[in-house]
Amino acid sequence: MTISVPSLGSVPVVRSGARLIAVLVLALTLAMPSTAHADGGPIGADLHIAQTLGDRELTVVVRRADGAPAPVRVDVITHAGGPAGTLRLRLIPPGASPVSETTLALAADPGPHSATLRVDRFGAWELELSDGAHVARVPFTVPQRVTLAWESAAYGGFVAAGGFLLVALLLAARRSRLTLVPVAGVVVALSVALTAALLSPTIGVSTVEASRPAVNLAARPIGPAAAGQPVEVALRFTDSATGRVADDFLVHHNALVHLAVVSPGGHLAHLHPVRAAAGDYRVRFVPNEGGRHAMAAEVARLGGGVQLVRAAIEVTGPASAEPPAVLVGAEDGPGPRAPLESPAVRGGGSDVPGGSVSVGGPGADVPVGGGRTARVTVGAVRVGRPATLTVDFGGPADLQPWLGMRGHLIVLGPSPAETVWAHVHAMTPTTPGATGGQPDETVAAYDPRVEFTFTFPEPGRYRLWFQAERDYRVLTAPVMLDVPPAGEQR
Repeated sequence: MTISVPSLGSVPVVRSGARLIAVLVLALTLAMPSTAHADGGPIGADLHIAQTLGDRELTVVVRRADGAPAPVRVDVITHAGGPAGTLRLRLIPPGASPVSETTLALAADPGPHSATLRVDRFGAWELELSDGAHVARVPFTVPQRVTLAWESAAYGGFVAAGGFLLVALLLAARRSRLTLVPVAGVVVALSVALTAALLSPTIGVSTVEASRPAVNLAARPIGPAAAGQPVEVALRFTDSATGRVADDFLVHHNALVHLAVVSPGGHLAHLHPVRAAAGDYRVRFVPNEGGRHAMAAEVARLGGGVQLVRAAIEVTGPASAEPPAVLVGAEDGPGPRAPLESPAVRGGGSDVPGGSVSVGGPGADVPVGGGRTARVTVGAVRVGRPATLTVDFGGPADLQPWLGMRGHLIVLGPSPAETVWAHVHAMTPTTPGATGGQPDETVAAYDPRVEFTFTFPEPGRYRLWFQAERDYRVLTAPVMLDVPPAGEQR
């Protein structure tokens, strides 16, 4: 006698289980909190850092290391105007001897140069770069991947749920009465994964004081400071609360320190001092005139955000000749034109005269050196309201990202107090699916028309320098802008 066993309704059971799985996965996706990074992105991405090392403006890219011991690739990108020579690279753990060393032959033509070194441990490292006369020490970290218990439980639960689901589908196809067993396993596995993920600590308790005091900056020339001669300046950063050296700077917009140096005649040098020791930075440039050179250093402290500190040095020598000014709004406002130049400094611009630009008009061509020009246009300008300022360097879409940005705008004013220093950026578009972080300067694919938005807090005359990179050369378009008092508009 044959006894037939009735079906347990495995197909409806599987369908119900599938609906439950979909609901749980959706709930897990919505409930998973994202990680917050208060001081930049996670450790482990490529490190891009600008360095004004001696007579060279370099961009150093330390590629991320996958484990330890492991090779570490270092790319050094030179810029137009830098001399040929040899660069020594060493990897040094703090307080230890060098582990790896190599040399790079830098050609006179600008572009990337690559070397491979090795790390033998996880943790903090310093990349030392030396041209024989100047030394830069770049701190970076080789992170160790640690799998936490909650991660193992969460990911293990998902893997187990997938396995149980596959078994459930196979048994359902055979109409087996055991189908309920793997379906229950799916539910249990997803419950474990969901619980582990929801209870995981995603934002750790910070041990860094949120209100870190500001830094103090002391600048002094090393040796005589004369116009037309190379001047090396020592910058010492100290904590304003304790007086100790400040050595907790983060790489902010591809540099540990952004330094703007402005001469009495309006020459700008946009430099990136090298770290010689804890809290001790050095930079070298050639001033083209005598007088008081104002400095503004932009830094970011760990847990303390971005800070701007100011200093000045005195340079002996005559004042420079005054070329025609680039005055934005000259046709709309009274008053004589003030002189303005931009410097012939590596990474800082060109020594060129200019013309006149009308606010809200079609713009005008501003020389940027090398026989090239850029068209600068300015929208409506009003105190306390965002203003749009545009520079078009012309030509094809081949601008390169400098300091991680399509363009930079340095703002100084209003004259004569010059209480406002600003560093405005035009961001590079994100690249979906890119690994290793931002594109480096070998990517020449950005539109030559760059827009900036800035709110002028006070009326008066401002100096502006628009900057972008092309063919490994930093182009600078200097202009001046008259911002009318509140109630007026240009």
